[in-house]
Amino acid sequence: QVQLVESGGALVQPGGSLRLSCAVSGFTVSSFAMNWVRQAPGKGLERVSAITNDGIDTVYADSVKGRFTISRDNAKNTLYLQMNNLKPEDTAMYYCSRGGARGQGTQVTVAS
Repeated sequence: QVQLVESGGALVQPGGSLRLSCAVSGFTVSSFAMNWVRQAPGKGLERVSAITNDGIDTVYADSVKGRFTISRDNAKNTLYLQMNNLKPEDTAMYYCSRGGARGQGTQVTVAS
């Protein structure tokens, strides 16, 4: 059974940092491309970042490029998103996903 469990979201001030985690079970993260997506209030899903199954290639939305870093720990079967220099417009529910499957999400709120 595929399970993705996100954690690490919080209320943080502009300019702050957070690291999101996605604990995966039911498959091996190193075997699939993985994504972080987010949904802000009243808006659609936006792909924030992705990493290929071999971990060599990563992609970022223009809005987060240079501030966010996607990574994974194969031994822990966990996906991460390091978020630096957070902005109010980063406020959203963040999900990790593989194909059409995603977790319950973790809330990130950036406000002073």
